[in-house]
Amino acid sequence: MVFGLGRKAKKEEPEQPAEELTAAEPGEARAAASTRGQDGPFDESEVSGRDGFVDLGALLITPSEGLQLRLEVEEATQRVVAVTLDLNGSSLQLQAFAAPKTETLWDEIREQIGQSVGAQGGQVEEVEGAFGTELVAKLPAGLPDGSQGYRVARFIGVDGPRWFLRGVLGGPAALERPAAEPLETLFRKVVVVRGDSPMPPRDLLQLRLPKDASATPPPAGPTLEEPERGPEITQIG
Repeated sequence: MVFGLGRKAKKEEPEQPAEELTAAEPGEARAAASTRGQDGPFDESEVSGRDGFVDLGALLITPSEGLQLRLEVEEATQRVVAVTLDLNGSSLQLQAFAAPKTETLWDEIREQIGQSVGAQGGQVEEVEGAFGTELVAKLPAGLPDGSQGYRVARFIGVDGPRWFLRGVLGGPAALERPAAEPLETLFRKVVVVRGDSPMPPRDLLQLRLPKDASATPPPAGPTLEEPERGPEITQIG
C-alpha cells in the first residue's frame, strides 16, 4: 500500500447515471441503512480498537493489496480535507462530517448535489446500490484531445451516530458494479472516529497523516511518496 499527498482539486460537484444501474426503491434503501451497524461502515464504538487500521484521525482505513492512499490538502488552509483510495484503476474519495444526533443528512445532501449538477449543465439520477439510495452524476467536460466528453461520478452516503460518511467513486467503479466491488468492500470496512467534542452539523471531521508516516515503515507497511494528484471526478470520453 502506498501513501501520497496531493493538493486538493477544485471542488467538483456530482454527476450522473449509468444505464445498467436501477432506480432506487425507498424500502430497500431503508433496509440498507438499518444494517449499517452490522455491515459497516462502522463507528469507533463498534470496533475493538485501532490495531490493523491505517489511522488517519477521523477515518480508520483497512489496508489492502495494491491500495494507494492520497490525502487531499486544501491549499488555502493546508488542512487535509479528503482521502482518496486508488485501486485497480478506480478511485474512492472519502470525507466524514459531523451530523445531528436525531437527524440524517444524506437525503438533503443528495438534493443539493442534484441542484449543483443541474446548474452546471449536468444530470443526476438516483439509483439503488449496496448502501441504499445513491447518485450517479454526469457533467460535460472537454477531453485532452479537444473532443467533448463527460465526467462521471457515483456518490454514496451513510448516516452514522452523529456523523455522515460520503464516498465518491470514479473511474470504472462509477459505471460498473463489478469494478466497484473492491472499493465498496473497503468502504464497508471504514471506521469513523467522531470524537466527543460538539461540532456544527456538516463540519468536516479532521483528517491527518498517520502518526508513523514520517518514520521508516516496515517492509509490509505503507510508504510515503510524492503523489500525482488524481482527478476528483474521473473524465470518461
